[in-house]
Amino acid sequence: MAWMYLLIAAVFEVAFALGTNATEGFTRLRPSVLTLLAAAGGIYTLSLALRTLDVGVAYTIWTGIGSIGTVVLSALIYKERITLPKVVSFGAIIAGAILLRLAG
Repeated sequence: MAWMYLLIAAVFEVAFALGTNATEGFTRLRPSVLTLLAAAGGIYTLSLALRTLDVGVAYTIWTGIGSIGTVVLSALIYKERITLPKVVSFGAIIAGAILLRLAG
């Protein structure tokens, strides 16, 4: 169940990152409220995952999924470019997460 909590936390992390862009500096009420709720949801579900998982592994995977998800969805939503260096970085994040999991 801890891994499910971690995955949910990562989804909240992506929503938080994308939502922060939509708040326009927290000047728009609705996106601001949704962004703050996403941040709280992510921290809460991460804390549930940390009941079982090591913090170093869980936090790294949480931020890794959040980073990759944010880049991919921002390309779809905000038309940001996915460049070769970004793809290589994705691979490094994924490889690092796998190695952390295998080491733990």
